[in-house]
Amino acid sequence: MRDETPANSTAPGDGLVRAGAIVFFFGATATLVTVAPLFLGTTPFPTYMFWLSMLMGVGFAIAGAGVLRTIAAQRSQARAHTSGGLG
Repeated sequence: MRDETPANSTAPGDGLVRAGAIVFFFGATATLVTVAPLFLGTTPFPTYMFWLSMLMGVGFAIAGAGVLRTIAAQRSQARAHTSGGLG
C-alpha cells in the first residue's frame, strides 16, 4: 500500500520545528558572542547577553514540542487508518 501523503506536504509540527531552529540559532549566536570576550581578554558583555544565550534551550524546547506534535498527529492518523478497516 502506498502512502497518500505528498512529499512536499507539511506535518502539524513542522512550523514549531522551524521556529525552534531559528530561536536556537539566535541563542547559539548570542552564546558565541558572549563567550568570545572571555577568550579574547576583552571586556565582557552586559548581563542581558547571557540571558539571550538562554534562547538555545528555548529553541530546543520549541523544536521538541514540534516533533512531539508531529508524532501525535502521525499516531492518530495511523489509528484512524487501522480502525477504519476493522468496522
